[in-house]
Amino acid sequence: QVQLVESGGGLEQAGGSLRLSCIASERTFASYAMGWFRQAPGKERAFVAAISASGSTTRVVGSVKGRFTISRNNARNTVYLQMNNLKPEDTAVYFCAGTRTRFTSARTDYDYWGQGTQVTVSS
Repeated sequence: QVQLVESGGGLEQAGGSLRLSCIASERTFASYAMGWFRQAPGKERAFVAAISASGSTTRVVGSVKGRFTISRNNARNTVYLQMNNLKPEDTAVYFCAGTRTRFTSARTDYDYWGQGTQVTVSS
């Protein structure tokens, strides 16, 4: 059972930056594709970014393209989400997720989830 723990959330002003981290308990972390999702109040959990197991392939949703970057350090069992030029509409709980199946942006393909970290962006 893979355990994922997110950190790095908080309150930031619009235009600011935050970096989220997600550390995995599993020593075979390098075999997992990883993703970041977010859930705003009253909305469904939505895809933000994904990265392949090797880190060679990434994908981000259009609304954050050019502002958010996903990366990973397999030696540290950690995946990151660098968030720049934050906007109030980025306010949400951010979740990291992992899957051994394949590189994917589909929420239902992910088997393991963290508990989430709150990101609040003030205008």
